Amino acid sequence: MTQSYLEAVAANKGALAVTVVVPAKDEAENLPILLNEIEAALSGHSFEVIVIDDGSSDGTDIVLQDYAATHDWLRPVRHETSCGQSCAVRTGVLHARGDVVATIDGDGENNPAYIPDLLDALKKAGPTVALAAGQRLGRKASLAKRYASKFANKLRGGILKDNTRDSGCGLKALRREVFLQLPYFDSWHRFLPALVIREGYGVTHIDVQDRERRHGTSKYGIFDRALVGVLDLFGVWWLRRRRKKFLKSDP
Repeated sequence: MTQSYLEAVAANKGALAVTVVVPAKDEAENLPILLNEIEAALSGHSFEVIVIDDGSSDGTDIVLQDYAATHDWLRPVRHETSCGQSCAVRTGVLHARGDVVATIDGDGENNPAYIPDLLDALKKAGPTVALAAGQRLGRKASLAKRYASKFANKLRGGILKDNTRDSGCGLKALRREVFLQLPYFDSWHRFLPALVIREGYGVTHIDVQDRERRHGTSKYGIFDRALVGVLDLFGVWWLRRRRKKFLKSDP
C-alpha cells in the first residue's frame, strides 16, 4: 500500500451502502465459490467486495484478478507478505467505500447468506448501535479447538463484560465511521465488541450456523487463535479502563 492512513480514509469515504471485507490467505479454491455466494446474498443491495490477499502463495492473486475482470464489484488488494488477519481487515476498512463494513472469513466457513440479516439488525437497532456480530452455532472445528475457543470466550466475557458469546466469528457488520475510531493492534479483530462498547456504542447479535470449509486447511492452530490472546485481552481491559466518560462533543 502506498496511501497513508488519512489519504485512504479521504479517498474512500462512504459512497456505497455496504463493503464486504474478506481477509484471505491461500484460499484460491474457496474464494470463487464464496464470492458467488456473496453476490447472491447481496442481490438488490449497493455493494462492493474487497478481498485482501494476505501474502498468498497458491495463486490466489491470479484467481482474484480473473474474477474481477468479469465482476466490477470486486476490488482485490494484495499484501506482498503475510501481515495477519487483523492487518488484512484493517486494510479492507481503509479501502472501503461503504457506509457499513461487513466482514467474513475467506475460508468459506461463514455463510454469506447471513450478511443481509446483520445489515437489517444493525439498521433496526438504530444509530446508538454500531456493530451487529454473528455468534456461531454448530461449530465444525475440532474438539480441541472448540474447547480452547470456549475457554477463551468465557475468559474474555468475564473480564471485558462485552455480552458476546463468540467474538471470534468472522461475520460482523460495523458502521465504517466507528470502525475507523477503534484503536488498532494485532488480534484487534477478535475484540471488536469490547472496542465498540469502549467508544460508547452498543452491540447487537444474531446466531449463525457454522459450516465446513470445502478446500484446504485452517491457517490457525489452537494456541495462536485462542490462548496467546490472553495478553491482548488484558491490553483491551486496560484500554477500556482508561476511557470512562463520553461527551456529546466526542467524535
